[in-house]
Amino acid sequence: MTRIGIILGSTRPNRNGAQIAQWVLDTASQRDDAEFELIDLRDHPLPHLDEPMPPMFGPSVHAHTRAWAERIAPFDGFVVVTPEYNGGMPGVLKNALDHAFAEWTDKAVGFVSYGANGGARAVVQLRTVCSTLGMADVGYQVAISVLTDFENHTTFTPRDHHVATLGKTLDQLIAWSTAMAPLRATAETVSAQS
Repeated sequence: MTRIGIILGSTRPNRNGAQIAQWVLDTASQRDDAEFELIDLRDHPLPHLDEPMPPMFGPSVHAHTRAWAERIAPFDGFVVVTPEYNGGMPGVLKNALDHAFAEWTDKAVGFVSYGANGGARAVVQLRTVCSTLGMADVGYQVAISVLTDFENHTTFTPRDHHVATLGKTLDQLIAWSTAMAPLRATAETVSAQS
C-alpha cells in the first residue's frame, strides 16, 4: 500500500503546526487508499548541513544524516505542513530537505501551509526546492490563515473548504505517488546494481 509521510515542518515552541499536522493525519487516516504517518522534525534534530559532500554525490558520513535518510526513505510521497516565517519556509525544514537527496527523488509532495497569508510564499519556495530534488509537487494546496482560521488565535478550526481542499490534495498526491512507483523501482534496481 502507498505510504505517505506527513512532515511537520516547524520546531518552534508553541507552534500552530502540531494541531494542523494532527488534523491532516486524522483526516487522511480515514482513507483506505494509503497509509499515513506523522514525521515531526522535533524528533530529528539535524545540525546545519555538515556533510563533506552534498547528499546527491554519495553516502553520508554522519549518523544523524543516515538516520534521517532511513526515516524518510520508505515513504512513497509526502505532505509537508509548513508555516511561513518572514516570507519563506522555516530554516529547519529547508535543512531537513537538504540532508537527503535520493530519498526524496521520484516521490510526490503536497503542501498544507499556514501564516498571515495562508503560508503561500513558503510553498512557492518549497515547490522550487522539491522540484530540484526530483519531486513532483501536486497542484492543490491547503492554505490556512492564522488570522481567521484559529479561535482566539490559538485553536485551529478547519472550515469546510479546508477539508475539501485537503481531500483533493490527498487524491492527487496518492495518484501521483502510485504513478511514480515504477520510477522509484527502477532507481532502486540501478542503485542495488552499483
